[in-house]
Amino acid sequence: MTSATGLGADRAIEVLNRVWGYPAFRGAQGDIISHVVAGGDALVLMPTGGGKSLCYQIPALVRDGVGVVVSPLIALMQDQVDALRTLGVRAGFLNSTQEPHERRAVEQAVLAGELDLLYVAPEGLGAGAVPRLLDQARIALFAIDEAHCVSQWGHDFRPDYLGLSMLHERWPDVPRIALTATATDATRREIATRLDLTDARHFTASFDRPNIRYRIVAKNEPRRQLLDLLRAEHPGDAGIVYCLSRASVEKTAEFLSANGVVALPYHAGLDARTRAANQARFLREDGLVMVATIAFGMGIDKPDVRFVAHLDLPKSVEGYYQETGRAGRDGLPSTAWLAYGLQDVVQQRKMIETSDGDQAHRRNLSQHLDAMLALCETVECRRGRLLAYFGQESPAQCGNCDTCLEPPEAWDGTVAAQKLLSTVLRLQRERGQKFGAGQSIDILLGRETDKVRQFRHHELSTWGIGTELREAEWRGVVRQLLAQGLLSVEGEYGTLVLTDRSGEVLRKELTVMMRREPERQRARAPRARGGGAAPQADLPAEAVPVFERLRSWRAGVAKESGVPAYVVFHDATLRQIAARRPGSLSELGTISGVGENKLAKFGEGVLAALADPE
Repeated sequence: MTSATGLGADRAIEVLNRVWGYPAFRGAQGDIISHVVAGGDALVLMPTGGGKSLCYQIPALVRDGVGVVVSPLIALMQDQVDALRTLGVRAGFLNSTQEPHERRAVEQAVLAGELDLLYVAPEGLGAGAVPRLLDQARIALFAIDEAHCVSQWGHDFRPDYLGLSMLHERWPDVPRIALTATATDATRREIATRLDLTDARHFTASFDRPNIRYRIVAKNEPRRQLLDLLRAEHPGDAGIVYCLSRASVEKTAEFLSANGVVALPYHAGLDARTRAANQARFLREDGLVMVATIAFGMGIDKPDVRFVAHLDLPKSVEGYYQETGRAGRDGLPSTAWLAYGLQDVVQQRKMIETSDGDQAHRRNLSQHLDAMLALCETVECRRGRLLAYFGQESPAQCGNCDTCLEPPEAWDGTVAAQKLLSTVLRLQRERGQKFGAGQSIDILLGRETDKVRQFRHHELSTWGIGTELREAEWRGVVRQLLAQGLLSVEGEYGTLVLTDRSGEVLRKELTVMMRREPERQRARAPRARGGGAAPQADLPAEAVPVFERLRSWRAGVAKESGVPAYVVFHDATLRQIAARRPGSLSELGTISGVGENKLAKFGEGVLAALADPE
């Protein structure tokens, strides 16, 4: 490390201590910050909650000039700027939501060298006033946040990101740092190529989020299953519930509200004012549940989200990881829960078949779905499977996912697969017919339904030969055959059809291993390691009322200031204060998360709350 870099590192740690109140960098943060402070370009892959923002915020404060942060999150820029200003950082933003006089004030601050950080939308850099403004300013760095948005194969593709390679062309001497919370090797290469960062130094942190418990359950009245989970493990907790359709979002929010859970909907069909109001309530209120499509969540910096639930199958492992990563940003135990069933697989396969784009695009979508299905159907550690997808190793068992805590049984489903595939084959060859899963299952169970009688399916040789399995188990067989590519669906109604590999099973050339779910899956009381632990669970008993008193004080300050409660102090900081009960400002200043500006702004209030038993 050069002397300049060493000096920069010293200044960086001083800024971390003084502004954020943290004693030391975590993981690769120190190396990344030193590299950027010294003028190097960087591509950073770091999980949500890993502290990515510090990797550009601190260099922006250490280097001369303004740090320009490119972010697609216009709706959240005000909150991001408010949080920085609470820390004493001079921050501002430029986007399409501002009035002319507000823009002028920010522009003047940039030109006067009075801003440390400036947030802009990618479309604002294409042409016009923002590039001309930056030509006249001293720029410390460019930070490209949510860099995976440049990936055209990705789940959050934003066309405006494709033009960001111009940053290096127009300002060749300004260091750039691109950051994302999730990327495979292929996506990382695409980011580097499209942003002209092929010569940048790559930093890849571990994708493991050990505080998150991953659980995937078979669907059986999923809204009721979700309610049971929230009542048993997350009463009064903040969380996000993802649904595939707008209608499902609305119905789920209504269902939860009717059952005593404060829940709000969020989807693109709502007017902008309602979306903004619901998002603001979620950020500012404790214990609120947001039910949303995947349009919600990117950039949400709410640290106390205790659970993320999916009521429909995500389209990719990247999307699933990105969405579940919004739980437990504060490092406390949290839950990632997914309800998954046969209809999910049928629906996703149909969506791919009818999607826009060429055959290569549909093949890419299928590969993403196959990886997600493999995660759902694995009998191995889910965390291990998830980390392997991103090219990282993990212990054979993590001890904090459902397959580790309640190992499922793997069973030889070859005979069951042959019976099911044979039924589909006979329907097509002998009758020239195609049906969905329900009809094949009725045939195997020997049910005399109206449709069976109408089409004389009781005459088929497979009629009634599957009574050793229950209907739910047969649906699991169909689901797993679809997941393994041994069966497929086609058409508007999702009829079952054989694949090129089906013959291997029918000819007894392939053994088909399947996952059998534990006999009864139910929500359970939280354990020491994993979802559902209340924020004060690891506090001494005598500190719990102090913690609650501090939370009440914080809520009042946040409301008065018009900012989310976590902008004042995170729960983790309040827990330390409650446990240590500092008696002076100097003692309070030694607690992690209490920086210089927050100590001056909130210190006396904290001490008063600690002294007041009421």
